[in-house]
Amino acid sequence: MSKMDELNGSRMLRRCIAAGISVVLGMASSVVLAGPEAPALRAAIHDGAKLFAAPSLGSNGRSCQSCHLNGGKGAGILPNGKRIPSLRNAAAIFPRYSGKAGKVRTMTMQVNHCIQGGLGGMPLDYDSSKMVALDSYLNSLATGEPIHMGAKPK
Repeated sequence: MSKMDELNGSRMLRRCIAAGISVVLGMASSVVLAGPEAPALRAAIHDGAKLFAAPSLGSNGRSCQSCHLNGGKGAGILPNGKRIPSLRNAAAIFPRYSGKAGKVRTMTMQVNHCIQGGLGGMPLDYDSSKMVALDSYLNSLATGEPIHMGAKPK
C-alpha cells in the first residue's frame, strides 16, 4: 500500500468516525452536545450555518443556500432544471463514489467541489476554520440519520 493510499484511507476512516459520532451524539431530532467541548462545537455549527448562507465563499454572489434551500434541509433546482439534493443526510452518506469524478469523494471533497464549481471560489484547506465550521454544520443536519456510506442524497 502506498503512502498516498494510507493517507487517503486514514482520512476516510476519520471522516467515517466523525460521521458516526455525529449520529450517535444526536439520535434525537436536534443536536445534543455535552461536556466541556460543547460550547466550541455549538460555535462551530453556528459559524458553519452563517457561512452556508453567506456569499463569502465564492466570487459570483451565490451561497451554498442558493442551491441547497432552507439551510440545506430542502432540495433545490438549478436554472437549467438540474435537481440539487437536500443535505439532511450528507454526513451520513459520505464517503461515496462519484461516477462523474470516477473516484470516491469525502464530504470535504464535495464541499470544495461545490465551492469551486457552484460558487466560483477557492477550495478550503482540509483543516481550515471555515471547513471545520461547514463540516460541523453539515454533520449537525444529519442528526438521527443512519450511516449508509454510498447512499443517495435525500
